[in-house]
Amino acid sequence: MKITSTSCICPVLVCLCFVQRCHGTAHHGSIKVTRNQTKHIEGETEVHHRPKRGWVWNQFFVLEEHMGPDPQYVGKLHSNSDKGDGSVKYILTGEGAGTIFIIDDTTGDIHSTKSLDREQKTHYVLHAQAIDRRTNKPLEPESEFIIKVQDINDNAPKFTDGPYIVTVPEMSDMGTSVLQVTATDADDPTYGNSARVVYSILQGQPYFSVDPKTGVIRTALHNMDREAREHYSVVIQAKDMAGQVGGLSGSTTVNITLTDVNDNPPRFPQKHYQLYVPESAQVGSAVGKIKANDADTGSNADMTYSIINGDGIGIFSISTDKETREGILSLKKPLNYEKKKSYTLTIEGANTHLDFRFSHLGPFKDATMLKIIVGDVDEPPLFSMPSYVMEVYENAKIGTVVGTVLAEDPDSDNSLVRYFIDYSAEDDRCFNIDVNTGTIRTTKVLDREETSWYNITVAASENDNPGLLSHVTVGIRVLDVNDNPPELAREYDIVVCENSKPGQVIHTISATDKDDFANGPRFNFFLDEHLSINPNFTLKDNEAAAVPSPSGFVHAREMGACGPAMRKRSCPRLA
Repeated sequence: MKITSTSCICPVLVCLCFVQRCHGTAHHGSIKVTRNQTKHIEGETEVHHRPKRGWVWNQFFVLEEHMGPDPQYVGKLHSNSDKGDGSVKYILTGEGAGTIFIIDDTTGDIHSTKSLDREQKTHYVLHAQAIDRRTNKPLEPESEFIIKVQDINDNAPKFTDGPYIVTVPEMSDMGTSVLQVTATDADDPTYGNSARVVYSILQGQPYFSVDPKTGVIRTALHNMDREAREHYSVVIQAKDMAGQVGGLSGSTTVNITLTDVNDNPPRFPQKHYQLYVPESAQVGSAVGKIKANDADTGSNADMTYSIINGDGIGIFSISTDKETREGILSLKKPLNYEKKKSYTLTIEGANTHLDFRFSHLGPFKDATMLKIIVGDVDEPPLFSMPSYVMEVYENAKIGTVVGTVLAEDPDSDNSLVRYFIDYSAEDDRCFNIDVNTGTIRTTKVLDREETSWYNITVAASENDNPGLLSHVTVGIRVLDVNDNPPELAREYDIVVCENSKPGQVIHTISATDKDDFANGPRFNFFLDEHLSINPNFTLKDNEAAAVPSPSGFVHAREMGACGPAMRKRSCPRLA
């Protein structure tokens, strides 16, 4: 409100304030205020430089969360124009006027009718005016003032991000930082200790600690071992009022898991093992498993197995199953119970991922002794040869001995062996075998020119276990004898010229023999003496050839007409 310099009366508003601090008592009183200065309760002083104004204000305060039966007294407005005769009327407008805040228009007393929450609204801006009740003319211009909601400690600290899940490596040094937690307090941080938070640990000692000011959680012990305990539930409390008695508190849970490091070497549960392997085990097959235990997890428990000693190094091998972390023992060479009944191996299991920080806890490997017992298995008879080849002459008498096969029981029992030929349905059964001796004989007269080679399969079984069989292939070669005469290769129809010269070769004839080469060529050619012979022709062996040939030459003699075996025709004369 502007006041002119000629004014002789300067109206002054006197503010009667109700002030209450948290956990304090209420003070009521009228304060007569001179221009531009308002005195606060508890010695506070605020100076306003507002020259030539008729209203002088104090900042009003109202206590939040008031739960009394009567409206809460806020303060009093008073104009120096008010003589106490009721002629001045006070009017209140602005935020909450008439709903939250009411004013006695005669006395200027302001009351709060509702419980207020500072965390929802910290202050209210209102306007005050004094008018003449009779004329309704303003005695003062409308002026603005503030009612501030006074904070009380009505909000507990809260952890907005909890509960927490966090990890820290096992065996960490004492004081290793794990996590920083933060709690917030909705109370006024600028007033008192309502929002001053102090952290403490309610659960989780003596393993962890928390910094009371920063909320940083740290390990409190040396060498915390995951294998002894893996999970921890730590409860952290945040308390306002700097942790004093009567402060409000909130808590959160921090679930801490110790992660693994390689601080445990592998260990075989036993120092001596025994394994039974039958001698019939196939080469390349897995015959057994062995496992060393490692208290670590993940890659820290990975290991490899090896055979480092023993008389079975060349017979067995070991590999590592990465999924189960087992050592898989396999057979490299066949076993024979009759030759060697047991083997001894020294097997080592060693970690593959070492952490040198914990090398003093090693060595990170272990060894055990494995004795392998070879089991005796009733094996089928064993033939003396993997296959047989025999020979017999064709035309041999039925019952002629072709040869003998031999099979023996490889087991220590040395059971008697019986033999038989394993024929298929379509086989021509030309041979039989003695069931006791294995001697093979002919059952038919063989013809080499018809079949020169036979393949038969001989089976052997033990008397004590006829179902256990072994088989061998026997090849029989049929040897040739000279049992076939030579034959002309074809029928010949020879044409000769009438002017052929004596001694001239007019044709070559050849012969074949079904017998083997040794019993076939050479051939001798001659004219059958029992037939009439034409004197005009002669037959001569090809004896002059460098290589013997199954052929002969027909020559013309210097004689008369052609014989009946030859046909004559005119031929061109040679130059």
